[in-house]
Amino acid sequence: MSTSIIQLLVLAAIAVFLILRLRNVLGTREGHEKPPISKAEPMARSAKRDFEVIEGGPDRDIIDHTPEGGDAAEALAKMKRSDPSFEVAGFLQGARGAYEMILMGFEAGEMDSIKPYISAEIFDSFSEVVKMREEQGLTIEAKFIGIRELSLANAEFNDATHEAEVSVRFVSELSSVVKDANDNIVEGDEKAIKRQRDTWTFARAMNSGDPNWQLVATGE
Repeated sequence: MSTSIIQLLVLAAIAVFLILRLRNVLGTREGHEKPPISKAEPMARSAKRDFEVIEGGPDRDIIDHTPEGGDAAEALAKMKRSDPSFEVAGFLQGARGAYEMILMGFEAGEMDSIKPYISAEIFDSFSEVVKMREEQGLTIEAKFIGIRELSLANAEFNDATHEAEVSVRFVSELSSVVKDANDNIVEGDEKAIKRQRDTWTFARAMNSGDPNWQLVATGE
């Protein structure tokens, strides 16, 4: 077996290892090809309210995204009482933009650009994968197609600390390839669109003057 073939097999094995490691950090990826959908603004303070809550009636901003009377609905109501500017619809719009920004920053290895938006634990986990890629001379070239599905998965609120956590399910589509130091593709197909599923949890102290949320947990 020639040296070039052995090197190619080694790089392929490394690429497979990185993909498995990536699954632990992010979510699952499935081969899938669909039309792109529109992108959204990065995460920021909630958008202007375009609805009215009737006194004593259900809050449509909450029950449009989670069942009325559930634990998540109660937690969201407490978030609103703690910070009257908070709106679920505006948060989800911001989460859509934050997801793309953080995901693509990680894929590109641009950790400094996303550091303010992720917790120290997430930063260390992402950085470990980026470091492994760099040590092996591997790079990822990715293109974000769009988010096909987005929904609120869970919400929790700590009455004592006013710390809020909101989990969001994403189903996105992107294309990506892994290249070696010689710019050869060792994994992936530039023309293939992959479907990725993630559940990300964002946290923020609702009584803080800082309106920004941070990514504190990732999973499928």
